[in-house]
Amino acid sequence: MLRKTLPVFYWSKNEAQKRGFRSRAIFKLEEIQQKDKLLRPGMTVVDLGAAPGSWSQYLAEEVSDKGQVIACDILPMDSLAGVDFLQGDFREESVLDALLGRINGKNVDVVFSDMAPNMSGNMSTDQAGSMYLVELALDMCHQVLKPNGAFAVKVFQGEGFDQFVQEVRNCFKVVKIRKPKASRPRSREVYIVATGYKL
Repeated sequence: MLRKTLPVFYWSKNEAQKRGFRSRAIFKLEEIQQKDKLLRPGMTVVDLGAAPGSWSQYLAEEVSDKGQVIACDILPMDSLAGVDFLQGDFREESVLDALLGRINGKNVDVVFSDMAPNMSGNMSTDQAGSMYLVELALDMCHQVLKPNGAFAVKVFQGEGFDQFVQEVRNCFKVVKIRKPKASRPRSREVYIVATGYKL
């Protein structure tokens, strides 16, 4: 179990690699799972913004070979057991259609999104790009998520954040905002964890 007393190196890339994961982002998802218990064996989950693959690795372990992980990223990602990966820009209609084809009408249990835009250094532009991606991820929920399903999405606090949180509250029974200990303290990054999807 993660504790406040853990040293900073616990969340380092080297520590992640020692455990067989591809990046330190794994620790953020691990903490969310420990707190919110979103995953069980046999689930079907979607991983948006999957590269380099540490989240997909963890998801595949949690849902086991009885479940399925469908992942997407604009960047390439080396293959992983139990993960069906699609490379493409999620903002493009053709990529969304291809992803829906991989899901093939299944009811998805959880949609995860760790997507972030390429940062330009212009805070206003970057925030707008980030909010566009989270809106697309929420729209994905409306298309594939089963009743009472869950949604975990990375969001940067700033313009549009409060409105987006309210949008999510309108669609889910329980909504929590998480700041994982593995997130850099100065980062505006938080995760919205929503459960109990309402059709």
